[in-house]
Amino acid sequence: MVERLLDSTTLGRRAKSALALLCLMSLAACSSREVIVEGSFPTPVVDPLPVSVGVLFTKEFREHELVDDATGRGEASWRVSTGLAQVNFWSTLLPAFFQNVVFIENYEDLNTYDVDAVLIPEVTDVQYAIPLYTNVKVYEIWMRYQLSLVEPGQLKDEENQVIVTENAQAFTQWPLTAYGKTPTAFLQSDTDAVNEAAVMALRDAGANFITSFGRVPGVVAWVQKSQEAQ
Repeated sequence: MVERLLDSTTLGRRAKSALALLCLMSLAACSSREVIVEGSFPTPVVDPLPVSVGVLFTKEFREHELVDDATGRGEASWRVSTGLAQVNFWSTLLPAFFQNVVFIENYEDLNTYDVDAVLIPEVTDVQYAIPLYTNVKVYEIWMRYQLSLVEPGQLKDEENQVIVTENAQAFTQWPLTAYGKTPTAFLQSDTDAVNEAAVMALRDAGANFITSFGRVPGVVAWVQKSQEAQ
């Protein structure tokens, strides 16, 4: 009787150990990856347009991140923060593209600086693909933006002396797409590969912005009007 009791106790301990091992394996299988995108963004060599532009980075833009929770065994949850890199990238590109750029931080800036329009970039979509999903040893990221040019007065809430963007009517809006990829062969980890793909996507966004800006409806007329007003 005692012997059988001891056997049952030992079996229970083994079951608990096996359960604990399974839990650890499950946690390892559904691990988490976090990437704060960072990289270098060379200043483009272009002839700047002769206009004065304010640039407004909204809170959502500054803090933008992609969050993808694992849904199956063997997958990882991803959190890819692009906000800081977005700000660094566009802060490098735009002052080279426009003759004068003012970064709008608050309501007082709208009253202090005389700009022809305010540019507001918005990230509307980010998608990614990694080898686990595609079975191809390439890491890829797609980004989609909505860019708006708004007259400064459209952003002013004079009663409360704050900037408002919700009901601002842009005089022109256009989408911008970007794509970046990085083969795993050149990188040591998944997170490094995703970071590099994101950096390549941002650089692609810059190239697309430069080559397509002059074809945006309303832009040519706006530039001409701004020049005549000077």
